[in-house]
Amino acid sequence: MTACATEPPAADEDGSSPSAGCVITADGGYAARLARSGDSWFPERWTLDGPEPYAVPLPGNQPEEPGTEVQPMSDGRVLIHRLVAGRHAFCLLYPTGPGTGELPLGAVECPDEGSLLRLLPPAPGGDRAYAVAVGRSSTAVWLVAGGAFGPEQLAEVPGRCSGGVWLDGTGRMLALDREVGGRTKAVVVDLERGGEVSPLLQIADGSDDRLLLADPDSGLLLIGSDAPSPGRERLGWGVLGSTLPVRFPESLRAEDCTVTPFAIQPGQMLTPESCAVALRIDGPLGSWVGVWRPEQRQVRHLPAPTGWLAGAGRWTRDGVLHLPYATRDVPCGVARLAVPEAETEVAKGVDTEVEPPVREEPEEAAASGEQHEPESGQPVAQRPVPLQQAPLGRLVTK
Repeated sequence: MTACATEPPAADEDGSSPSAGCVITADGGYAARLARSGDSWFPERWTLDGPEPYAVPLPGNQPEEPGTEVQPMSDGRVLIHRLVAGRHAFCLLYPTGPGTGELPLGAVECPDEGSLLRLLPPAPGGDRAYAVAVGRSSTAVWLVAGGAFGPEQLAEVPGRCSGGVWLDGTGRMLALDREVGGRTKAVVVDLERGGEVSPLLQIADGSDDRLLLADPDSGLLLIGSDAPSPGRERLGWGVLGSTLPVRFPESLRAEDCTVTPFAIQPGQMLTPESCAVALRIDGPLGSWVGVWRPEQRQVRHLPAPTGWLAGAGRWTRDGVLHLPYATRDVPCGVARLAVPEAETEVAKGVDTEVEPPVREEPEEAAASGEQHEPESGQPVAQRPVPLQQAPLGRLVTK
């Protein structure tokens, strides 16, 4: 059998301590990354829920390959995914005094040549971990940690899938971006109903519609689609279970920059429009952080901390953005950015914008031209429904 391929981690861009990307548990208690010392790579666990963050190196008997994936679990152990003798082996790492303990979990083989196997983002609860194996014509969803008998295949989804976003707080509803017939559409896989697949995004027949981020509390969705501008993906937002259309704010459109959402503020029940969204903005002059809320028409631009593990971070419920970083002087650090509501800043006479590289224009909105607020006490739908595109010919101001 031919083993699946893996993807190498990104290299550093800021000249600080060499490292790969950082993965944070859903509850924010732990993080893990593949760090580098000279030419050698090794796993490292970060503890984030104490008064000060600290790192614990978890080196094995030999250096890791640069394509090795790691993921923190809620009990402090770190899942590692290695390619060993053509098989994908999974182990749990944990500190044992001066050494590193390993608990083998089993291995996965991929029957299709050229298949790709990768870990999915950390699941809610943190006691289970999942992976997808993308073959020529289908994608398998695997439970690779937390099961009773080693890796277990849970679902087989027709089509080649990318992405991976959890839609609920239990780890049952998984959204994947499925490519079929040359078009990519986000679908939902129900892991408790034998991998039942249902549509999530159906913006336009000829558009590619991907789900980038979701918040289970409020139902806020961040979407990438080329429906408004064929051939070029734009960022939009919608609400899970809502019948209102997807919006594509002009404020999220930046010339000569790539804008990637990476964290949504949790705990904003029934008020998705007020959720703060953290954005990674990559431009000719480097990378920085943006903060945006659906109810506002502007992005607040903030400098990233030196050594930021770019694209990693999480919000607290009270609106503080935590950004992990590593430098030669501070090998394990978390920058905490308190981002007030824009209305509070205006009341104090503080400028809410720092030279954003975008022009502010009215949002593309629903044909009725109305801003609908969610009704008080109305729960978010348990099952997702397809989201349709907002008509693009009608512009309204707030």
